Amino acid sequence: MKEQKFEFNYKVYDSIEELPEEQQWLLNEAREVTANAYAPYSHFQVGAVARMANGEIITGSNQENASFPVGLCAERVLLASASSVFPRIPVTTMAISYKGEGHLSDHPISPCGICRQSLQEYESRVNQPIQLILGGLTGPVYVIDSAKRLLPLAFTSEELR
Repeated sequence: MKEQKFEFNYKVYDSIEELPEEQQWLLNEAREVTANAYAPYSHFQVGAVARMANGEIITGSNQENASFPVGLCAERVLLASASSVFPRIPVTTMAISYKGEGHLSDHPISPCGICRQSLQEYESRVNQPIQLILGGLTGPVYVIDSAKRLLPLAFTSEELR
């Protein structure tokens, strides 16, 4: 038996003001896009904003449904829009933020498992990493160089070949 270890490095900024200007702009836009969320059940609004390789901006927000499995996360809404509007153009950077009733939005949140799988598949399909900027309305900000870092030992299309 041998033991292996998985770890990755990411950047932690104390606040949005420490980010480069382009990243600040994306995170501020993600904060604003939370207002587009349809979250009448969880009252947890998530916004995502991405810059495409062609310079275009795509947004997404979570969309809940009374039948809970039918809802969509902001990240998957964004990826579906990007793939539909700009097929074969990679997303280079995605900022994700959140707010909600009774929730402190003072720290980064990470994409859920389904979103991690979707982000990993998208990166693989367009053969380019997506830099993630994760932050709440206040507090620290995480910058991760590739979404695939969030899903070690991922199930990929290679297993289906």
